Amino acid sequence: MKLICIGPNYYESEKKFVSSKELLFFMKPDTALLIRNRPFFIPDFSSDIHPEIQLVAKIHKIGRHIQAKFAHKYYNQIALGIDFSAHDLLNQCKQNGNPWEIAKAFDFSAAISEFVSLTGDVQNKTLEMKLNGELVQKANTKEMIFTVDQIIEHVSKFVTLKIGDLIFTGTPSSTPKINIGDQISGSLDGEELFHFSVK
Repeated sequence: MKLICIGPNYYESEKKFVSSKELLFFMKPDTALLIRNRPFFIPDFSSDIHPEIQLVAKIHKIGRHIQAKFAHKYYNQIALGIDFSAHDLLNQCKQNGNPWEIAKAFDFSAAISEFVSLTGDVQNKTLEMKLNGELVQKANTKEMIFTVDQIIEHVSKFVTLKIGDLIFTGTPSSTPKINIGDQISGSLDGEELFHFSVK
């Protein structure tokens, strides 16, 4: 299983990236998964962890060099995920021109809800994340710079997609840092799909 994560991908918060038309992606190992509403433990190597809500598509068919017009045949389930980022380490990586793994791919840095069957238009789904009951992120997937199908087309040029691979499709905006005792919840089209604590 691969966790494929997309970089900046929403018009509202990432306008500076629109003109370049550049679709960035990076990987997380399967040890990054955090499932079944288990608590997230803040790692001792960072003091600036931020959660970023994402729509996640689950690949159910092997493919490579997939054209966007056929990409919808490769997924039929979606979930909500969180890409946890260690912003202090991430800033250092960017400044030094280093890879992002220590800031993005650490253990349990990819929380994910249960998957639900995809109904309706994948490019018209509303994502919301609350921190301690306060809304901190909200967006609709129609605001994506690159659609889910375009993401699959691009990624599959470089790596073969296999059954069970998860594609985190990018976050709509920045969020505040989290602290021990916080509660994080997320909903898709008004239905809560995850709720867990920070320890």
